[in-house]
Order: sequence, then C-alpha cells, then structure tokens
Amino acid sequence: MSTVLGVALPHHWSAAPLKHVTSVLSRGTAPNYVDAGPVRAISQASNQLAGIDWRRTRFHDYDGSFSGLRGRLQEGDVLVNSTGTGTLGRVGYFSEAPDGAPCMADSHVTLARAEPGLLDSRFLYYWLGSGTFQAYLQVVLAVGATNQTELNRDRLGEALTPLPPRGEQIRIAEFLDAETVRIDRLLGLREEQEARLEERRYASLSESLLPGTLDHSPGGSMYSWLPDASDDPPLVKLGYLCRIQNGLTVDGARNLAGDVVTRPYLRVANVQAGRLELDSVSEITVPRAVADRCTLRRGDVLMTEGGDLDKLGRGAVWGGEIPDCLHQNHVFVLRPDSAVLDARYLSLLTQTLHGRCYFESTGSKTTNLASTNSRKILSFPVPLPAIERQKELVAQVEEGARVIAEARALLRRQRALLAERRQALITAAVTGQFDVSTASGRNVTDVTDGVTRV
Repeated sequence: MSTVLGVALPHHWSAAPLKHVTSVLSRGTAPNYVDAGPVRAISQASNQLAGIDWRRTRFHDYDGSFSGLRGRLQEGDVLVNSTGTGTLGRVGYFSEAPDGAPCMADSHVTLARAEPGLLDSRFLYYWLGSGTFQAYLQVVLAVGATNQTELNRDRLGEALTPLPPRGEQIRIAEFLDAETVRIDRLLGLREEQEARLEERRYASLSESLLPGTLDHSPGGSMYSWLPDASDDPPLVKLGYLCRIQNGLTVDGARNLAGDVVTRPYLRVANVQAGRLELDSVSEITVPRAVADRCTLRRGDVLMTEGGDLDKLGRGAVWGGEIPDCLHQNHVFVLRPDSAVLDARYLSLLTQTLHGRCYFESTGSKTTNLASTNSRKILSFPVPLPAIERQKELVAQVEEGARVIAEARALLRRQRALLAERRQALITAAVTGQFDVSTASGRNVTDVTDGVTRV
C-alpha cells in the first residue's frame, strides 16, 4: 500500500514524484508590461481559486512567433502562486483567455503541465489544492524569511503525487467538478444574501432617520436628495450644535523642551466608517499644553479629513476606550452640545443617504483620494428632532442593526462551513478516502451536517 504525505492510499493506487508526471514544471517569465499588447500575462493577483480574474491580467510586449513565447500557457495548465505570504500556494487552472489572446505566466507563478498519458490535468489541479498538499507546501516547500517566502522548485518536483488508474483520475475530477460547482453556487448565494442584508441595513438607517429619503424624486433645492422641505424636524447646520477640536501635527520639528508627556494618539487608520480600529495605536511625546488641547472626551464624534470618497465624513463615537488619548490633525473631533444633539445620532446620520450625498458632493477629489475640511463639516445640515426623539431613533436603528448583524454572522458561518466542506471533499477524493463511483461524498466529514443544520 502506497502512502503520500502521511496518507494511506487505496491498494491499487501508486505514487510518483511530481516531476515524473509533468512535462513542464517551472516558473513563468518576467513580462515587459505595456498598456496594450498581443500577450496576456497572468500574475499571482489574477490567479484566483475561483478561476483567472481577467480584469487583473496585464499585457506583455512581444514581437515574434507565439510558438517561441517562453512560458506560453496551454489549456489544462495548472498555475501555482509561488511567492509571498497570503498568496503562496494558491492554485488556479487555465483554459483560455476570453478574447483568445495567447497567455503566459509571470515569474511569480509556477506552471505545472500534466503528462497526458500519466496524469489528468483536473486531477492534478485538485491534488495541488487539497488540504494535504497545501499543508505540506506551507511547511516543507516554502522557503525564505517572513513575507519573503517562495516555493522551492526542486522540493516541489520531489513531492509525491497520488496516481490512481487514469480512468479513475478522470472520474474523481468529474465528480469534484460537479460537487464544487454545487458548493460554489451555494457560496455565491450566501454572499449575495449578505450583500442584500447590508443594503437593507443602509436603507433602514436612512429611512428611520429621514423618512421618505429613498423613495422621493430628486428636486431642485440645495439638498435635492432630501424629501420636500418642512420645519419638522428643522435643518440646522452642525456648527451651531457642536464645536470642532483640531488635532496635533505629527512632525519632527515640534518643541519637546520643558514639560512634556507621552500619550497614545489616534491616526486616520484608527477611524473607520462607524467604528474604531484600536488594535494598533501609536504613542507620541508632546508638550503638556498641546496634549491638553488635543485630548479626546467620551462622546466625541471622530471624522477623518481624507480618504476614499465613499467613506468621507463618516463618523465614529469615542467611548473613552483609551484614557488620555490624543488625536492627529487629520482626524477632526466634533464635540456635540449634549442638550440638543446626541453623538450617536450624529454618527449614524453621517452614514445615511443624506450624509453620503452631502460629503461626497462637497468633498475635494483627486485621482486616488478625496478630502473635506472643517468649514464643510460644520456646514453639514442636521435634521434636528428633540433630543429625546434622537435617542429613540438611535435605539430603533441599533436594534435593527443588531438583528441584521446576527443574520450576517449566521451567513458567514454557513460560508465557512461550506468552504470547509469543499476542501474536505477535495482532499478525501484525491487521496482515495471514498469511491466516487458509488458515493456522493456527503458523509466525508461532520462539516456537512453543520451546513444542513444552519
């Protein structure tokens, strides 16, 4: 009985080093990238588990006969990402380019071409992507320092590959093709459901705080995205309801003579849309007087000065998570008058259709980023019901968001179980743990039960 990487194979299976059952096993070629060219180059970014992402491919400048193109891909070639943490080992399968253009693998991708008489290309694809081989790849075949790891070609060539009879290889590959399509369809449905829930959360938020926002026709007023103007609730500029606090400038020229203190401070990266990322908070030494002017208080609403346009102006409420915390000058701090404006209401309002339309229409845009300023922030028109009503609306929105978050968590759990099921099924099939001609594989692991129960 043969074994491969510690797994016992069926008695009628054999095994051989990968280099003995492939006609090509080598890295691709470094492309000469151009905006438009005759050859598509497939990189690690475009080599995805779900297939080649053609939007991420780039063109290679090539002049000559395509028969002489080094690293030219053929239908059935298996592609293995060969460098970098997080991408190393990802396996893809090449059929053809959608436009019929010749393709090549770049130098960070290993090309494995099955020997036709010995190894089925789809079986090879599933074997290299199996849990057994992937675990071996990460531990034994990957060499180099952290974040600089790469696939060792010689070790890869020596790695054993299961060899069922050729006809059985094809049956296994066809079985896995059918089963993975079914699982991938379910994964796609769960992803779509999760996206719909996010749309529901956004719509519910906007309609709860500003009824009629989503179903009215755009008008000709200053804020055309809002329903017809009325005095209930009134629109009040934010500058009348809070004051803005500027942050500290982080540079090497600050004066550190005299009375100084070292404090944690928030950077732009710490402030996300509606939440704070506090896993990595830096410290800075500044004069005590500067620290006193830039210290956060519980109930402050934080907004970033710049970033992606769709995130501009979104606020997060500071809950006093870190004592004596400061903030950078690229993070605006809004301190509402708690008698008239609830901080959570303001934060939620920036995430509504009204908030998005205002900040995206007033933001200053460059090629990659957008920015706002204190004047534009303080000019934001706030629908201002009574403070008690604001708190009621916040409670209503947060309860709805909680229910949606629970549903999304269940969907993510289902997706994780489906992905686990997919990997377990592939691994069991390519190592002969069940006979695909007589079984569906639905009892390979307990993961299946978890999927059907969710």
